Amino acid sequence: MSGTGLLAAVCGALLVGGLLLAAHALTASDPPARPRRRRPHPAAPADPGLARRQRALQVAAAGAVATVWLATGWPVGGVLVGLAVVGVPWLLAQFAGGNAAVERLEALQEWVRRTSDVLAAGGGLEQTLIRSAHTAPAPIQAEVATLAARLQARWPASRALLAFADDLDDAAGDLVVAALLLGAELRGPGLARVLTELAGSLTEEVTMRRKVEADRAKPRANARWLLLITVAAAGLAALNGDYLTPYGTALGQMVLAAIAALIVGCLLWMRRLTTPEQSPRFLTDRTGRAEPEPEEVLTR
Repeated sequence: MSGTGLLAAVCGALLVGGLLLAAHALTASDPPARPRRRRPHPAAPADPGLARRQRALQVAAAGAVATVWLATGWPVGGVLVGLAVVGVPWLLAQFAGGNAAVERLEALQEWVRRTSDVLAAGGGLEQTLIRSAHTAPAPIQAEVATLAARLQARWPASRALLAFADDLDDAAGDLVVAALLLGAELRGPGLARVLTELAGSLTEEVTMRRKVEADRAKPRANARWLLLITVAAAGLAALNGDYLTPYGTALGQMVLAAIAALIVGCLLWMRRLTTPEQSPRFLTDRTGRAEPEPEEVLTR
């Protein structure tokens, strides 16, 4: 490939990256208006198996980029193959998901109901929250364990509960924390009844969200099939040398980059359409100040 052709190919590869970044910016959710608090050490560590799979995919993608580029002389083709190695499994997982938020909400409802039962039996708020870490449902076990660690580290109940709301990062979690904050402030006997009624409303919300997720199941299945058909069509086209011959020129590489960017942008748009919008929260840290870790409090 001549110097001019190589320059045009590199420009085509940069065009792919620029268009993909633009598509991601258009389809990504709004950034948070505040920095998230640091989670203390009792939170669940990252899944090592998932981290290993991600590293393996990144290494495979880098190898695919180098192999295709060197074998065909097409830098844009190498970049697209590398993006497919990483992006196709991610998009399939995105289109297959959707129930995780409902499972967390159901776990929150179960935890609230258990907490209200213990409080109705005469338990103290802080001790009840600390003991609840041993029986918390799995989807929110890390967050409840973190709350218990903060309370055991002698954090004020209000600060620990606000940090718990940030860890949950959900509007329903804000409702629960607001009720617990009122209970911690007033210390009245009505907290158990309020939590019981709140658990009932969360149960109704879980039922509603499950119906919504059932309605979204078909569009997600259609998106998965469209992704698989697109990858299969691209693979078949790659096996047909005559069909891809026009893309071997510098102009052809630019055209290929533009077409690929449009296809990826459409797939990301479909992913955005099948992802539910998160309800806005009302318990937020307006100062943006990170809370100290429980270990820091213990050493003071």
